[in-house]
Amino acid sequence: MSPIVTVQDAVTAFADFMEPTNAELDAIEQEMPAILADVDLIDAQIIALNHTPNEVDTKRLRRAFGRVLEERRALANRSAADRTAGGAA
Repeated sequence: MSPIVTVQDAVTAFADFMEPTNAELDAIEQEMPAILADVDLIDAQIIALNHTPNEVDTKRLRRAFGRVLEERRALANRSAADRTAGGAA
């Protein structure tokens, strides 16, 4: 009798240990504003690529890029605060 490897792979492919941990989900949730800002920037870039960019597109891109920078700065400050919040012994 030979083992059926494909069935074993299918059974273990959805094992509990492959799900994201609570810490990973919390990290994703904390990064969500930066992720959404990146999505808005990509949307603005796609809109600008669909036609000849005009003044409105330029403002839209500048505003979206500014929001990305703001969210990344806020995320960096939050993560830096989290690292120092525990303090060294």
